[in-house]
Amino acid sequence: MKSSNIGGQAVMEGIMMMNKDRYSVAVRRPDGEIEVKVEQHKPLTKHKELLKVPILRGVFSFADSMIVGMSSLMYSASFYEDEEEEKKKPATKEEEEQQKAKKEKTDRLMMYGTVTFSVVIAVVLFLMVPYFLSELLHKAGAGTTLTAVAEAFVRVALFLGYLAAISRMEDIQRVFMYHGAEHKTIFCYEAGEELTVENVRKQGRFHPRCGTSFMFVLIIIATIVSSIVFSIIDITNPFLRMLAHLILLPLVVGISYEFNRYAGRSESVISRALRWPGLMIQHLTVFEPDDSMIEVAITAMKEVIPDDGSDEW
Repeated sequence: MKSSNIGGQAVMEGIMMMNKDRYSVAVRRPDGEIEVKVEQHKPLTKHKELLKVPILRGVFSFADSMIVGMSSLMYSASFYEDEEEEKKKPATKEEEEQQKAKKEKTDRLMMYGTVTFSVVIAVVLFLMVPYFLSELLHKAGAGTTLTAVAEAFVRVALFLGYLAAISRMEDIQRVFMYHGAEHKTIFCYEAGEELTVENVRKQGRFHPRCGTSFMFVLIIIATIVSSIVFSIIDITNPFLRMLAHLILLPLVVGISYEFNRYAGRSESVISRALRWPGLMIQHLTVFEPDDSMIEVAITAMKEVIPDDGSDEW
């Protein structure tokens, strides 16, 4: 199998596929038709040399993925907002333009609000809660190593608990089914097979470059990096410690990216052993899709496949 540069993300009733600066979003509309949008993403940096630097390229790649992912999610949601609007009394042309401008402004505010809310929740859940629990152990006489292990255990437990909780929601379950369609379609393409529903359906659904695996790796690496730093620099103030975690985040993201990059390209025994935990966690976020979801994934994938074979990772 080849190792492609194409990655994706499940959105509301659809899938986003991205290859370098080009991405497509395919959405199953309420009327059953597939709507496709193809865009060029303007990366955060135009200096291609920076994207070749290990660690640093991971930071830029992660940021670009977040921007495209959030934009794609808002785009997919708009179809179902439009469905609700159509049920209301038709407006005049002037009112429609006002509603459109208002909606665009609301969408931007929602995007910024969602990102801010997510960051706050992540800080509280994965930084503050593990820290205070580990401090209780520390005050009880636990050593630095045991405290670090306990902090890592709490973070992983919170992460798994969160995934298990949201996977029980009906709407999220459909998103996770589209997630499975995304993985299967990428596997089919990387296997060099024709992109048909039958060929995609028989592929595996757990991919080593999955975002779920990336987040799990990020939590583990964050714990290792912070343990090393805090063993050298003793920071006891909880707010300064939280600030230190945030300052270290780009480094953690960069290392996690390199780990996933290696795991996604190599088939060595070491690589397979390292990526195994992440693949197991995908049982919580990657569900078996139906054929209609696979059709959407194929539609999105075809829009980003290069003609010159320049998609090797």
